[in-house]
Amino acid sequence: MTGLRPGTLIRARVDPAAYNEAVSILNADLHCHSTVSDGTLDPETLAARARANGVELWALTDHDELAGQARARQAALAAGMAYLTGTEISVTFAGETVHIVGLGFDEAHPAIVEGLARTRGGRELRARDMAAELLKVGIPGAYEGALKYVGNPDLISRTHFARFLVEAGVCGDTSEVFRKYLADGKPGFVPHRWAQLGDAVRWITEAGGAAVIAHPGRYRFTPTEEFALFSEFKAHGGQGVEVVTGSHNAADFVKYAEMAGEFGLAASRGSDFHSPAESRIDLGGLPWLPGALTPVWELLDHRITRPG
Repeated sequence: MTGLRPGTLIRARVDPAAYNEAVSILNADLHCHSTVSDGTLDPETLAARARANGVELWALTDHDELAGQARARQAALAAGMAYLTGTEISVTFAGETVHIVGLGFDEAHPAIVEGLARTRGGRELRARDMAAELLKVGIPGAYEGALKYVGNPDLISRTHFARFLVEAGVCGDTSEVFRKYLADGKPGFVPHRWAQLGDAVRWITEAGGAAVIAHPGRYRFTPTEEFALFSEFKAHGGQGVEVVTGSHNAADFVKYAEMAGEFGLAASRGSDFHSPAESRIDLGGLPWLPGALTPVWELLDHRITRPG
């Protein structure tokens, strides 16, 4: 799993025996995105792809949005997969954008519906500011160009800008776009003030679900800041952390398995799949969870919708 170039799509699951002798063997993929947010496949196509890759328990986790849930659940059940509701909420913590995945909640509960609506509210203004910054470095029409890739205009994001800049020939792939233009300190970066950590956890838990720290290995925290994130998350009622995810390497699997144990958190598993052309890991293609941890789906067994 180490040494992969961004954009490399892994289609075969890593041999679980090479990862851990005691494993939790369930092909659950509880993190991916559709055209409802910044993915390139619609919920039905994602469900079919997940099933074809052997996924047994699936969740669609579009950014700050629930509009794809009914379609995803219907498609999953029709394909013979069990389903958990999902979303990925952006929050600000220690000056960094952190993502919290919600799983197994009631998608009609006012707490999460109203909270996500507030979170989506600032995206358009931020996108227009990003386009203005890109214009300053000689890239016109970025807002209109990004909109061509947006399934839901309320959820325009850096990923949509990245796809436009690749189409326009500014960069060769989306990873290069982020490195040169959309990361903190680069010409097109505009920060956004998201919800607070405690707000996101509360919205999820009040709606009956479990809150999970998404891909913690991606955040640029010092050890002290990371410890504070986990501590505050746990204090607010957070219940899980992604241990095995598409942006983690083998060392991250070990590190966050240990942190799950240290903080008494359940472990989650999700590819963070966005697109066949862009994602490092395909749906269902991750290593297994270590068996010594509690899988998050065991906490949510009563919230799983099963076929038949």
